[in-house]
Amino acid sequence: MDINELTQTIIGAAIEVHRALGPGLLESAYEECLCKELTLRQIPFERQRPLPMEYKGLKLECGYRLDLLVADMVVLEVKAVEAIVPIHEAQLLTYMKLGGWKVGLLINFNVPVLKQGVRRFVLGLED
Repeated sequence: MDINELTQTIIGAAIEVHRALGPGLLESAYEECLCKELTLRQIPFERQRPLPMEYKGLKLECGYRLDLLVADMVVLEVKAVEAIVPIHEAQLLTYMKLGGWKVGLLINFNVPVLKQGVRRFVLGLED
């Protein structure tokens, strides 16, 4: 499965969760249900993956964790907020840069139609 098919599958799984639950729940509930959908689709993922950080040779134990890393290729940040703000985007982009991943999805489940809550980010992919 290529990266575009993978992100489409992840978004499809998120849509399934949103259709069943709607907006208004905690992020942890959406994350748990999204993990179930990815499992049903046989898509490998890591949940709450630690993200170590290093600065000039100093390893920092800051406690950063990815919500999900899907198929070791896509960083997935789950939100259930009134609106996505620039700090949410910056958080995902920073995680992607620190871990060397090229593709990330920011999904906000607190919207009437999930399509409005999905943002895809790509860092310097070479064709």
